[in-house]
Amino acid sequence: MSLVAVRLKLRVKVGGLAREVVALLNSGYEAPSPQLLIPTWLARDLNLWPPQDAREDVYEAAGGPLKVWILPKSARVQVVADVESREVDVDVVISMAVDEPLISDALAGALEVAVEDFARGLWRFRWEPKDKVRETERA
Repeated sequence: MSLVAVRLKLRVKVGGLAREVVALLNSGYEAPSPQLLIPTWLARDLNLWPPQDAREDVYEAAGGPLKVWILPKSARVQVVADVESREVDVDVVISMAVDEPLISDALAGALEVAVEDFARGLWRFRWEPKDKVRETERA
């Protein structure tokens, strides 16, 4: 049996740069504000690495403590599908230990994403009819 998750295509804007990436929606990533956790390769691509004026912190993750750099409200993010979500200001969180971008619970809520089935990778926007279901993006 192959494992499926909910992954969304995001447009991430930092200053004059815009990049489209696929990010994992992680319901266990509880955050007090909309956060996008990104690996260093994406931080470099967005000119955010090495981090300047970032707050260093340690997050408790399933695999143990995770050292991160937090850049409050340093990007704007939107979901890119057959329709686009509104743009949301996000805190960018950078980690050397992750290999793909992760969407926090607060960011998923701000983007109005409703997960219909995590195991099958099905989702929609909250403002859409319940039968308008999309499939996950490929990692």
